[in-house]
Amino acid sequence: MHFELESAVHHHDLSVAQLYTILALRNQVFVVEQQCVYQDIDGNDLSGDNRHILGLLDGKLLAYARVLTPENLQQPVRIGRVIISLEARGLSLGYRLMERAIASCEQHWPGVPIALSAQAHLQDFYFHLGFKPIGDVYFEDGIPHIDMQN
Repeated sequence: MHFELESAVHHHDLSVAQLYTILALRNQVFVVEQQCVYQDIDGNDLSGDNRHILGLLDGKLLAYARVLTPENLQQPVRIGRVIISLEARGLSLGYRLMERAIASCEQHWPGVPIALSAQAHLQDFYFHLGFKPIGDVYFEDGIPHIDMQN
């Protein structure tokens, strides 16, 4: 097996096929697997300087994260839509994916804090990557989440 992480791809550089594959993976995991009906296509995939981290295992997209441009430099850059496909879980790809997403944030927005909205059951995973909880657990689309920042 060969796992490769593409550098943070600016949305202008995504092909139609890549975008389709990203949206299909997000739909597979967030809507079908997690049984969460919500509006995934939110207008942020193709705006600002937003970037996409693609994790390919033997050429197939099995890991993904999205990096959202901060509204201003007093606001944090946000990592979201973090996914490891069901067939790739347990291979420790999540840490590599998040390390690449964090590196992209530090490269494109140096010194700007990084934030994310974590599913609450993944709080320890993000904690090991340097994120600390901010506030209390809340429900988003019926799933417990917690805001975290590095």
